Amino acid sequence: MALTRDFILGLFRETEALLEGHFILTSGLHSDRYFQCGRVLQYPWHAETLCRDLAARLPDGRFDAVVSPAVGGILVGQEIARALRVRSMFTERQDGRMTLRRGFAIRSGESVLVAEDVTTTGGSVMEVIEAVQAAGGRPAAVAAIVDRSGGKAAALFGLPYTSLLQMDVQTHPPEDCPMCKAGGQAVKPGSRGLK
Repeated sequence: MALTRDFILGLFRETEALLEGHFILTSGLHSDRYFQCGRVLQYPWHAETLCRDLAARLPDGRFDAVVSPAVGGILVGQEIARALRVRSMFTERQDGRMTLRRGFAIRSGESVLVAEDVTTTGGSVMEVIEAVQAAGGRPAAVAAIVDRSGGKAAALFGLPYTSLLQMDVQTHPPEDCPMCKAGGQAVKPGSRGLK
């Protein structure tokens, strides 16, 4: 039986993974809500529950591997790959571009699921799709725990897209952010820019 929206939101609230305030997202946009998936995924039993359910919702088809963007997508990719019983790899930024490192390799034509914790603009997912294609793989679908784009990001991928939780969370360019205009100080809890 698929997890309900109320159950998933309950896990995020229980683990304090749904934050409210003034945040700078990975995309550079500002928002009053932030999904800190690491807080819910720090409990392996929650990670397993969420990702097993996400894997069960994927479109029919065989995947040879799961590839995720570092850092936020690593645990999601690992748990989905465990449920699917396939390899799990992740991309990292090198010279500003997502790339496979650490000896990870995709064989020509392998069917790859791209997995992420949260999608907003879909930028990180697009970078992973490009890295998979550059390595000779065939991106076949995209999965995320949270789609905070209100469904808009899926149109960018050109692939089947599955998420556990879809939210339409308002985002603002920094120059138009009402919280900034009111004198609020934004914080950046994400992992982009880690060295």
